[in-house]
Amino acid sequence: MMSYRLDIISHTDAETRTLDHRIGSLLSHDLIVTLTGDLGSGKTCLVQGLARGLDVSGEYMVTSPSYTLINEYPGRLQLYHIDLYRIDHPADLDDIGLYDIIAGGGVTAIEWADRMQLNNLVEYLSIAFKILDDSQRKLTLTASGQPAVNLLKRLEKFEKEQE
Repeated sequence: MMSYRLDIISHTDAETRTLDHRIGSLLSHDLIVTLTGDLGSGKTCLVQGLARGLDVSGEYMVTSPSYTLINEYPGRLQLYHIDLYRIDHPADLDDIGLYDIIAGGGVTAIEWADRMQLNNLVEYLSIAFKILDDSQRKLTLTASGQPAVNLLKRLEKFEKEQE
């Protein structure tokens, strides 16, 4: 399977949202986005930027679904924001309908994705957050499958053009 990796340093929450807005605006197909990192590392911030890039109306407050587990937002592509922090057992993933949501299309952003088995996924974009200091984050974006690889290459080209 084809894969591709890109490391980016984000210096502020606003910079993270801008990056993720670009990812959302470049999306033209269904995609699973897995998000991993410590509490407060920027996972929800990323989904907020992704939502704006997918043309989710500003009327929607994009917040962490920590207690509801799943938030859904209409946009150019449907956005599902899933938080697995409170999931204890793999069987719970079926109970919340995770695999049905993934199979249904749209963009599915999954926080705490390390609580599920990623080997069940074929094509996805994985974003790992590492806290460098109070404001800086290292984002490691790894694409798996041709559509996700193409997306990362377009993002990388866009980023270089902006320098």
